[in-house]
Amino acid sequence: MDPRALCFLSCCLLICVISAEIQERGRTLKAQKKRGLKTARPGEVKPSGAPGQRKPKSDRSQKSQQKKTPLVVVTPSPPASSILTQVLGRGHFQEVGDSLSLRAGETLELRCLGKMVHWKVPVYLEEEGEGRLRIKHFSQHSRLQLVNSTGADTGEYSCWARHCQDAQCSEGEDRQGKTFIFFTDPEELFVPTENYYEVIQLRSHQSVLLPCQVTNPLAQVTLHREFPPEEVPVDGTDISFDVKKGFTIHRPRASLAGSLFCLASLGGMRQISTKYMLIYINYPSSSPKPTIQASATSVQLGENFNVTCTVLSEPEIAVDFRWEYPGQKLGRPPYISEWTNVVRQRGQVQQEAGSTLYVAEARAGDAGAYICRVTNLQGTGTAITRVRVTRNPRVSPAPS
Repeated sequence: MDPRALCFLSCCLLICVISAEIQERGRTLKAQKKRGLKTARPGEVKPSGAPGQRKPKSDRSQKSQQKKTPLVVVTPSPPASSILTQVLGRGHFQEVGDSLSLRAGETLELRCLGKMVHWKVPVYLEEEGEGRLRIKHFSQHSRLQLVNSTGADTGEYSCWARHCQDAQCSEGEDRQGKTFIFFTDPEELFVPTENYYEVIQLRSHQSVLLPCQVTNPLAQVTLHREFPPEEVPVDGTDISFDVKKGFTIHRPRASLAGSLFCLASLGGMRQISTKYMLIYINYPSSSPKPTIQASATSVQLGENFNVTCTVLSEPEIAVDFRWEYPGQKLGRPPYISEWTNVVRQRGQVQQEAGSTLYVAEARAGDAGAYICRVTNLQGTGTAITRVRVTRNPRVSPAPS
């Protein structure tokens, strides 16, 4: 047989075999569909159980309940954007954070959104007037521009604006934006001040700030005593440091009195701040609360009596006593004695101070109100008592 005819017959036979196989597979798929079976796809894992087994009705009901239950998606509301932004260029703005660092010499430009905008800047910039600081108001915002900046411009910049809900701006919301701006100067680590020495009072019951502000937030700052030369420990409790403010002494004590200064280090540069002369004052926690008592509330003409005024306070607190008494109108000079004692009450050591006013040979004009006024650094307290002066009872003659 011709080889070409043999090849042709072989191809026809192969085609018939393939066609028969396809038809058989089609009939199998139809039969499976009638029985409700699904063919597993390659790589698909079938659930466990007998082939053709139906799912329990409970599953079907649960599935229908799940479909009926609406899915509520709660999207958190975005945080309110700040009204204060930095102008980076024409039409380019960037929200400012808690702080911002610029190099000294750079121009600062801020924009505050809203109407009726008010700005607050470091005090000495306000005193410059229309110098390096320029503020211009527009219908929907206000712009602040600071040119030729220096390290001395370091400080807080803030604005207040009103966001109106109507054209007349009769109703609206007042909002504020603020940021602390460092103008870094490689030659000035501290914000310059006018005084070489600054006197600060250390009051025993009031925290005090040593305002050694830095121009660079990366500077390392420590607190030192001038005499004897030593570093003052900063533990965050008695004394703490804030890069925007300086050192705060929360618990003043007499041992901190003297000359102190701040030392800043950045890279290979070190600088000292203004020197602070700390004077310790044992400051009272409150105004005096005196008590008053007379030796007798009723005396007879010619008798002697006295009135005593006392007050409790912290140890070594200076108090001043002043008296007002009826005898002043008669020109009678006061006879007064004062004293202080250390007493213990409720487990605490306190100071008891007192003043006694003596009245000799009482007269009718000595009757009335006796007023004691006690003053300390916090204020004045007052106590009042009254004394009556009576005549001697008549002695009837003895019967004869």
